[in-house]
Order: sequence, then C-alpha cells, then structure tokens
Amino acid sequence: MLARDIRAEKTGRRAMKAVAVVPVFNHAGAVGEVLRALRGNGLPVILVDDGSDADEARLLDDLAARLPDDPSKPPVVLARHEENRGKGAAVMTGLVLAGELHATHALQVDADGQHDPAAIPRFLSAAAANPGAIIAGFPRYDASVPRGRLFARYITHVWVWINTLSRSIRDSMCGFRVYPLAATLPLLPALRHATRMDFDTEVIVRLAWAGVPILNLPVAVRYPPGGISHFRLWRDNLRLSAMHARLFFGMLSRLPLLAARHFGKGS
Repeated sequence: MLARDIRAEKTGRRAMKAVAVVPVFNHAGAVGEVLRALRGNGLPVILVDDGSDADEARLLDDLAARLPDDPSKPPVVLARHEENRGKGAAVMTGLVLAGELHATHALQVDADGQHDPAAIPRFLSAAAANPGAIIAGFPRYDASVPRGRLFARYITHVWVWINTLSRSIRDSMCGFRVYPLAATLPLLPALRHATRMDFDTEVIVRLAWAGVPILNLPVAVRYPPGGISHFRLWRDNLRLSAMHARLFFGMLSRLPLLAARHFGKGS
C-alpha cells in the first residue's frame, strides 16, 4: 500500500514523508514523462483523473497497469472523478488522500510536462529543511511562453500583494509547489468555491493569512508544442475576478492582524 511505501527523509527533529499529487484532465499523452520523473526522485504519486474523456481515461488505466509491480519503486495510485470538477477540485482530492495516507507533505505538479523535473530535488530539500513552510515555485520562462500570459499574470500578482499586504508570494499561479499538509488540510473547507484555476492563488493567499512561511524557489517552465491548455478565457477570468473580490473582503476582515504582522516588523 502507498502509506507503507512513503519514503521518509530525516530532517533532524522529524521525518518528512512526501508524495506527489498530479491532477490530470486529458493529458494522458504527457503525464507518463511526469510520472517517470517523480518516481525517479523517489516520490510515490497520487494521480487524480479529473473526468478525462473515455479514450484518455483508458490510456491512464493502461499507464497505471503497465507500471511495474516492484516494491522497491515508489507506487502510483490512480484516483478518479467521474465528471470534470476542475483542477482545484482534483488537487484537493489528492491532498486529502495524501493526508489519509499519512504523508506530511505533497508536491503538486501539473500533468502537462511544463515544469522542469530537475527542480524536484531542490524543492524536496527545501521542504525538508523548512517543514512548516510552503515551498512555492515561481516560473522562469523560455521563449515559448505566450506574451499574453505574462500580462494577465502580473494583474494577479498585484491583487495578491494587496490581499496579503505583502510581496512575500513571488507567483501565486504556478502549479509546482510543496504543501505542508498539517497547515493546508484544515484550510480546504474554505476553498470549496476554488475548484478550478482559482485554486492555486486562493490556497497560497489563505496559507499566507494563516502565517505559514513562504519560501519562493525558481522553476523552469516551457510551453511544449501542441500542449493542451484548459484555461477558458471568459469563464476562468470571471472566476479569478470573483476570487480576487472574495479575497479582498477577506483581507479587510483580517486587516489589523495582517498590518501588525507585516508593517509592525517593517516588511
């Protein structure tokens, strides 16, 4: 069972037990390389199929079935949503399952292969050295990035800085990060509306509100030719606007605490 096979990394006073959580929606053609990179770094994987099309779901079933049944290698668990609920819902399913399997940390990785797997050891080492922090990736893009994405991203950065009264979050939208589960799981009920592309930003803002330390690390990001984007311009921008409004009013209710925390220490 996965719980028995989670590998522990000694951190001096405690052991970190990490798994990877990979949300998948019609990325069966790309996720194989992602799985190989994660398992090659010693990570068990929770793969969450978020209602992929029938052909894609069969490919995921075949991929899971072909993985060698070797107890010396990290296992892969395939969980499934019968209908598409959104990336955020898939990540939350994976985080809850990671907690049930007694993991202490979860590395979130997108299934499309955009993130450089060479960053995995750095992120795990940072989490082991800072077990109470979220290790948040911020992207280093190559020439393949669509320029429109950068402008839209900057708008979200500004809102995040406003809603946290801080610039401690370098990038709130990057889907490559290590969550400390003890701090993250209790926040999930408040994220019941953040089931799609709004999840990555809302969860890290709420972690910042809770006083969870944020350690930002770079990760190389590329947009592979023929890559599939599930960002829907009108639908997701409306959801992001609603999220920023929700967080703004949440910030106002926390204003004295946040102001004391950040401005009181001169940050």
